[in-house]
Amino acid sequence: MATYEDFERAALFFEARDYAGAARLLDPIVAAEPANRSAVELLARAYFHSAQLSRAEGAFRALIELDPCNGWAHEALARTLERQSRGGEAVPFRRMAAAMGAAPSPEIEVSVTAADLA
Repeated sequence: MATYEDFERAALFFEARDYAGAARLLDPIVAAEPANRSAVELLARAYFHSAQLSRAEGAFRALIELDPCNGWAHEALARTLERQSRGGEAVPFRRMAAAMGAAPSPEIEVSVTAADLA
């Protein structure tokens, strides 16, 4: 069973911009607790920032399923789809985010190193 300490450690990796490392730590946490919105959100963000966009898409979709009223999650999914050159698919999520009052996201820095790809 995943613990709070495991999540905190993953959050530290994320804050240190080791997004791939954070994702590796968060994967088993989310597998053990798929309804944990905080863990799912941080995992989605870690995937996005480490350019694991298809995984980020899946995690953001899971987050929307857990919390359909989360405008930020709709915006993040739209941004993820756009980064995959799927702007048409992003439109309904961007509209939903705007209807919920979520501001469009600015360009987000993605950090990938050779170690992330190993």
